[in-house]
Amino acid sequence: MTPAALADIERFGAHLARERRMSPHTVSNYLRELQSLAAWCDAQGIDAWQTLDSQHLRMFAARSHAGGLAPRSVQRRLSAVRSFFRWLQREKAVTGNPAVDVRAPKSRRALPVTVDADQMARLLDIRDTTPLALRDRALMELLYSSGLRLAELVGLDLPDLDLADRTVRVTGKGRKVRIVPVGSKAIAALEAWLRARTSVAASGEMAVFTGRGGRRIGPRAVQARVAWWARRQGLPVHLHPHLFRHSFASHILESSQDLRGVQELLGHADIATTQVYTHLDFQHLARIYDQAHPRARRK
Repeated sequence: MTPAALADIERFGAHLARERRMSPHTVSNYLRELQSLAAWCDAQGIDAWQTLDSQHLRMFAARSHAGGLAPRSVQRRLSAVRSFFRWLQREKAVTGNPAVDVRAPKSRRALPVTVDADQMARLLDIRDTTPLALRDRALMELLYSSGLRLAELVGLDLPDLDLADRTVRVTGKGRKVRIVPVGSKAIAALEAWLRARTSVAASGEMAVFTGRGGRRIGPRAVQARVAWWARRQGLPVHLHPHLFRHSFASHILESSQDLRGVQELLGHADIATTQVYTHLDFQHLARIYDQAHPRARRK
């Protein structure tokens, strides 16, 4: 690349830092990706940004992937290139953005880890009746019963609970509100906690779940308590709040086969997000097949 083209990268870095107020670490990452592009251009005999077209960038993405870069890393690299060319357009240095329609290779989506029903029953078999234990059991029962996200759980206020109707009103991503059913075990645990809550919560506090100081419990406190109970109850997995949501979805789908229903319960805007659980369900069915079919069993 020409000295002027390389200077564009440095000027873009200054734009990210001063105008977009990105952190030095993020700016460094952007510049590293663009320097990789510049090095590739040199190898191809390309000396100006105006010369680059979408086919060149597809070749660049493919070469990056073939060189060992993971699909998500290629996505980040192309994102940096798109941002750079948007800036070049603003500076009147190029007339188009050749990276707009270039996509990275698809990455294999990691299947969510789940806890089986027996392990969940062991975790929730809490005999301790102190206020904090009652609170922890109630919040874990609700996580598993209704598939709530951690942010949804800690954001619950008392008016969101309707124990008589066995429902909870949840404010999810994008401030979208959904009504989710609550199971009988969770209802019982919530009733026990709400009786104890009066001696724990600060005056006027509306949060369903409160911490030691009487105010709304924070996400990190929930994470720590879930991990603590998993160790105490002898679970052989590292447990975190989102595992309850994964397990809820997998267990419901395994029994009902109703993907749309699970989508509604989880509050997913796109059913493709929910479909990851069909892979888990298929794994379960495949195990049953391998164990039961006379021509599938391994010797």
